[in-house]
Amino acid sequence: MAKISVMGTGSWGTALAILLHNNGHQVMLWSAHPEKAASLNQTREDPKKLPGITIPDGIVITGDEKTALDSPDIVVFASPSAYMRAISKRLSPLIRQGQIIVNVAKGVEENTLMPVCDVIKEEIPQADVCVLSGPSHAEEVSRGLPTTCVVSARKKETAEYLQGLFMSPVFRVYTTPDMLGVELGGALKNVIALAAGTADGLGYGDNTKAALITRGIAEMARLGAKMGAKLETFAGLSGIGDLIVTCASVHSRNRRAGYLMGKGYTMQQAMDEVQMVVEGVYSAKAAKALAEKYDVEMPIIMEVNKLLFENKPASEAVKDLMQREKQGEISWEL
Repeated sequence: MAKISVMGTGSWGTALAILLHNNGHQVMLWSAHPEKAASLNQTREDPKKLPGITIPDGIVITGDEKTALDSPDIVVFASPSAYMRAISKRLSPLIRQGQIIVNVAKGVEENTLMPVCDVIKEEIPQADVCVLSGPSHAEEVSRGLPTTCVVSARKKETAEYLQGLFMSPVFRVYTTPDMLGVELGGALKNVIALAAGTADGLGYGDNTKAALITRGIAEMARLGAKMGAKLETFAGLSGIGDLIVTCASVHSRNRRAGYLMGKGYTMQQAMDEVQMVVEGVYSAKAAKALAEKYDVEMPIIMEVNKLLFENKPASEAVKDLMQREKQGEISWEL
């Protein structure tokens, strides 16, 4: 049995706390807002984020970070990526040397173009920062539906240790040495999901969705390879796996926001309607900047940015994607 602190009471943090508790671990769930912790302690449910799911009594819920970080074996960072630097800075003085931190947020910081694990490591240099990612909606994990994820760490032994902690009959975990690829896949797929949702909102069909997923993974893999990630990572759980579930699922807040924009909502109106953090909006500018920095062609990413930040009509964005200059899917041998 391990002593595990989950930092963040969003849907994903809460779902992972329940999973780890059910695996037999001693789990503490921390909220950055003491009033939220008090409410969850009283009701043992978050009807807004995980309706119908009861938080087991064995999970200790606290709003005090000193209590949460009192000698845990591992710490799970489950705050949204846009807030991760501020949370890391706040918690850094309480993190001991060599503490294993598992990042489960997905994103790239807009101003630094750093993946989330690098942001955490910069603010908490004494920590051993790892990542867990994959096609894993919190709503399904909290209900015990079969799910697979991938964990990556600097050392194989650490990844295998975490694999053992998270594994259960309903939660299968693989390991990989490619932390960068895992993080890029998790961040970039949210931007592609905005495009897929927009196509749904416009009333387009399965052909369009399949095209966006397929060409989207091509864009993600091109950038990842140029940045030094392993190409095969994008054919795995944190690449095509996470992209499929985020583009297709009713649980996907990114797809939902895109759907609303396809129906004519502005970006802000869509985010207000979804009422949860839409990670793809925060990652879109960073993805565009990375494409420009590494000189990688990413037309879907570019059109999503125009849709989000230049008020380009969704139908015009799709038309411009379809009418781009003719290309081959695979290069011809010369």
